[in-house]
Amino acid sequence: MDSTTHTFYLVHGMDSRNQLDIYCSNKEGMVFAYDTLTFPMANLHYQFSTGRVKGTFVIDISVGSFIHQLYSASNSFEEIVILKLKEKCIMELRRWVHDRTGAYDWSHTSSAAAELEGTRDQLQEQEIRIRSSVKHILKCDFEEENITSPVLLPLADCIITAWLLEIISKNEDEYMRNLEKISKLLKPGGHLLLIGVLDTTYGVVGEERIHSFKYNEDFVKNVLSKVGLVIDYCAVQKRSNVSDLTDYSAVIFVAARKRE
Repeated sequence: MDSTTHTFYLVHGMDSRNQLDIYCSNKEGMVFAYDTLTFPMANLHYQFSTGRVKGTFVIDISVGSFIHQLYSASNSFEEIVILKLKEKCIMELRRWVHDRTGAYDWSHTSSAAAELEGTRDQLQEQEIRIRSSVKHILKCDFEEENITSPVLLPLADCIITAWLLEIISKNEDEYMRNLEKISKLLKPGGHLLLIGVLDTTYGVVGEERIHSFKYNEDFVKNVLSKVGLVIDYCAVQKRSNVSDLTDYSAVIFVAARKRE
């Protein structure tokens, strides 16, 4: 792999199973556990369990085939629709949602969710709840003005987007344009829960070095305001691991409300 060459996710995609193993697994040597699992899950739990974010319908539009960001949402919302840019991610998720052979093992995050909720004796219920809450897994396209076209979804009470905007945007203008398209799916007064990484330019998945748009905390806050979102909560976790697989400096979590 040429260390100077970056691939672009929208064009080249990535190995979604490999990405899970590197950044979200319970395997020995997986150094990203706190930043990619513990920190986001704790913040999402806080937003939902305190009633800060509520409703009946949530849309998740996140990178890869992650599901750990949905535990707390499935405890608070009746219906989840997942949007994905790549067919491989859709196949990976459907395998897990329908509990098919070869589905990814997310039991370590089920345990973490149960720990947060104080229901350690109900581990199986964690995954059952998500599976029953996920109503549709749809492909989306950011080249379209309505990214779910030809499907027209009802406006969501909440949208979760995790580690996506930085890898589908090449510059500030594209980031804002993509964020605007996401926010159009949100009800006035609804909440966008955004998880991202600061100051990163790449992330390695297998033999691919995936491009990431580099931005800082001030940029995130400014661009959210420009697209009509008011920040209610922001938390930044400085990087807690050492690895040359990616060069981010911190993880950011933002809860922002769409102006009515």
